[in-house]
Amino acid sequence: MHTETDWITTPITADLLRGALDLERTEHGLRPHRLPARARAQCDDEQLAMVEAQPSGVRLVFRTRATALELAVLRTRTAYEGVPARPDGVYDLLVDGRLAGQGSATGGNVLTVDMTKGSREFRPGPVGSVGFSGLPDGDKDVEIWLPYNETAELVELRTDAPVEPAPDSGRKVWLHHGSSISHGSDAASPTTTWPALAASLGGVELINLGLGGSALLDPFTARAMRDTPADLISVKIGINLVNIDLMRLRAFTPAVHGFLDTIREGHPSTPLLVVSPLLCPIHEDTPGPSAPDFSNLGEGRLQFVAVGDPAERAAGKLTLNVIRDELSRLVKQRSADDPHLHYLDGRGLYGEEDFAELPLPDQIHPDAATHRRIGDRFAALAFAHGGPFAVDRVS
Repeated sequence: MHTETDWITTPITADLLRGALDLERTEHGLRPHRLPARARAQCDDEQLAMVEAQPSGVRLVFRTRATALELAVLRTRTAYEGVPARPDGVYDLLVDGRLAGQGSATGGNVLTVDMTKGSREFRPGPVGSVGFSGLPDGDKDVEIWLPYNETAELVELRTDAPVEPAPDSGRKVWLHHGSSISHGSDAASPTTTWPALAASLGGVELINLGLGGSALLDPFTARAMRDTPADLISVKIGINLVNIDLMRLRAFTPAVHGFLDTIREGHPSTPLLVVSPLLCPIHEDTPGPSAPDFSNLGEGRLQFVAVGDPAERAAGKLTLNVIRDELSRLVKQRSADDPHLHYLDGRGLYGEEDFAELPLPDQIHPDAATHRRIGDRFAALAFAHGGPFAVDRVS
């Protein structure tokens, strides 16, 4: 790489970033957030605080002639006590829309979570960097997609040629909200989470509000979506409500209505797609909560089990099939007055045949190959001719 004296240093500013709803000034630089400060102030849940600050779908976008670049960053990665170390977060480099490099940052903090005790330990570390070289000469549009599974305080961008913000692409903006599967779960890299893949295939700009463990029909999330400019909106509802056994059917139905009503306050006629849960056999007919199964930790495997009682469905406990039935009914009811509201059964993205071929490694989250399949399926169902997000329908 170049020596320090070769670099042109560019501060990280809002006009270089896409996909974040808020930027927090820190001691070291800028921390992207995927929920605005007002929303974050309304919930002190540690899980939500961690995942909304993990910049899934957030990327630096700029135009330059540089052939080498380096991003100085202070990362915070999460480790789980007793579980094999997770791979470092991946930074994807795109040049004129094509993958041109991948790397991981050095240094950084570590947050260690002990799921058996419910405790967390934070260990600080130094600012590091991730670098790329050998880029083609000449003017080009460059994107650096940040990891979906690490937080990133962006310090500065170093290049061997000047940088300027990329012009507006003119593409439609797709705003998506969902669970850890939408967040990225075990995708191979930030541009291969299923929403990122679908956005690329659909030719749209992604704002990803996939929040691991936190797609809970929170009013502050609905208000954030209401206030975010977007041309296309989707909400994937269900799995987290069952995972943590949050509510009963009596509360679920009005909560969904309220969530959609709030989005419609800011987007009265925007195409709005409600997506029900993907197939997850442990919760199809068994209520939550989910619980980690530590019996295979010695072999380096963590899996989840459903610990609810199927008999409790009669008392209103939620399962994935209950949720799908209610979402289908609810959307049909609302669409009589809202022709831009649509429904997609999540088993059309990942169903029984897919599970037989590509089972969920931990019984909840898909692997990298499955992310690709879900992204392909979503693009074919949503963005293709006649789909709810098709150009001929939303133009």
